[in-house]
Amino acid sequence: MAASETVTEAHHAALDAGLAPVGNGTATFLTFLARAIDAHAVVEIGTDAGVTGLSLLEGMAGNGVLTSIDVEADRQDAARGVFQRAGIRTNRFRLIAGTPLAVLPKLRDGAYDLVLVNGDRLEYVEYVSQALRLLRHGGVVVVNDALAGRAVADPDNEEDATLIIREALDFVSESEELLPVLLPVGRGLMLAVKS
Repeated sequence: MAASETVTEAHHAALDAGLAPVGNGTATFLTFLARAIDAHAVVEIGTDAGVTGLSLLEGMAGNGVLTSIDVEADRQDAARGVFQRAGIRTNRFRLIAGTPLAVLPKLRDGAYDLVLVNGDRLEYVEYVSQALRLLRHGGVVVVNDALAGRAVADPDNEEDATLIIREALDFVSESEELLPVLLPVGRGLMLAVKS
């Protein structure tokens, strides 16, 4: 299965705008996952110029609502345009401009089927912690860029973002509430189901 034509167009538009959206494999997997769990309520941390959001919306239930949080207004503007061109009704998405760590605590506990962590890598641990609170039992957290290319596996890589991603992965792996799996899709995806 390949990404839909609308997702592919959104991907190219993001590249043309100088952004770095997720690749085809990640986009396709997000659509698959949202459909597999019959997602109705999804939070994405990091708007990714609409590519991830559109991928999720295509897999979500027809009445599902995506909440997308990003501090960058240009990414949210791009996402709004992508959703409108794809014919997504405005009542199916909420684009919240703001710092995710200020917005996430305002969202309702246990109300979401899926949380995609794809924002500032230096805040991944806090995002995952918030995701655990936001997810219903049986809900799924997805950590994008979990392998940071190959940086996470390189023991000599001590860059801040790499160390934080390792810490986030450890948090997921060591949580008694989460059942994790690491997939070599895109730049790495860690998924975990909340028990």
